[in-house]
Amino acid sequence: MTILRLPPLPTIRDLVKLYRLQARKQLSQNFLMDERLTDKIIKTAGRIKDGHILEVGPGPGGLTRSIMRKYPQRLIVVEKDNRFLPTLQLLQETFQNVNGEMEIIIGDILNVNLNLFPECEKKSWEDIPPRIHLIGNLPFSVSTHLIIVWLKAISEKSGPWAMGRTKMTLTFQKEVAERLVSEAYARDRCRLSVMAQTWTKPHLKFVIPGKAFVPQPDVDVGVVTFTPLVQPGTNHEFDLFEKVTRHMFSFRQKYVIKCIETLFPTSCQKELGMMMAKLAEIDPTTRPFMLEVAEIDRLCTAYKYLCEKHPGIESYNYRASNKLLAYRYTSDVRVEKVSANSM
Repeated sequence: MTILRLPPLPTIRDLVKLYRLQARKQLSQNFLMDERLTDKIIKTAGRIKDGHILEVGPGPGGLTRSIMRKYPQRLIVVEKDNRFLPTLQLLQETFQNVNGEMEIIIGDILNVNLNLFPECEKKSWEDIPPRIHLIGNLPFSVSTHLIIVWLKAISEKSGPWAMGRTKMTLTFQKEVAERLVSEAYARDRCRLSVMAQTWTKPHLKFVIPGKAFVPQPDVDVGVVTFTPLVQPGTNHEFDLFEKVTRHMFSFRQKYVIKCIETLFPTSCQKELGMMMAKLAEIDPTTRPFMLEVAEIDRLCTAYKYLCEKHPGIESYNYRASNKLLAYRYTSDVRVEKVSANSM
C-alpha cells in the first residue's frame, strides 16, 4: 500500500511575507513561527491520527501544518480574520492531495455551531474520550471568556461534548495557564481555577517563551490540556455554580464570609451570610483561595436552599444594588421584597 506524504511547503515565515500578513494588535494576534514548538504542541494533544480535529484561530497556519503531518481523518479550522484565507486554502489543497479532508470556516468561534462531527465517532460519557480534539493558539483577549463558554458546554454535554469527553489543547498567557491548574491553598487560585477543575482535569504541559512569537508579547505562553471528568465536582447548574464561585473570589484576601455576604441584600446579608456558611459547614474565617471544589459545591447547595426559602434574593446584584429593590429582613428570617421608596 502506497503511503502518501505531504509535499514540502513554504515556511510560515515565508507565507507571512508572501501575503504581506501582519499581526493585528486589536485581535491580540501573535504568530508562532517555530515548527519545533508547533509540533510539540500537537504532540501534547495525544494521538490524533485518523481523528477529527477542530482548530481555533489558525492564523497563517503554523499549528495547522503540524496537525496535518499527523494525518487526521478530518481537519476543521475556524478563523475570524479572512486575510488568512489564501494561506489556509494553500494548506487545504495540499492536504486534499494526500486524501485528507480539511474545511475552512471564516467566522467568530463564539458564533459557530460546533456540532460538526459524525455520529459514528460518539462515545458514552463514561467511555474513553472520542477521536475528537479541540486545539488552538488562542488570542489572549478571548481565551478566558472562551474557556468559560466551553466549560459550560461540557457541563451541558453539548457541541463537541455531545460526542463524549472531547479533549482540548489550548494556549493561554502563562499567568492564566498557572491559575487554571492552581490547587486549593495556592495564592493564585481563583474563579477560573475552580471552574476548570470542577468539570475537567487541566494540565499545564509546558511554557513557550514570549520571544518565540511574532510580534513578541510581553508575557510567556502556557500550553494546557483539558480532559472532561467522568463525574464533575458538582451536580448544580453551571450558571448557579459560576455565580457563587464568582462571588467567593470577589475579595480574594478577605475572609470568605465577606464574599458570601455579597450574595444578599445589605438589610439581611449578615444573618443570611452566616446562615449560608453554617449550612455549608464552612469556617467563616476561611480565605477564598483555600476553598476546595467540594466546599464551593456545598455553598451552592446552601445558597440554592436560601433562595428557595426566601424568593427574590436570587435577583440581588450587589454591584448594581442602587438599581434594585430593597429588602426588609424580618425577625423570623423571612425576606419580604418592598419598593426602595418605602424604606
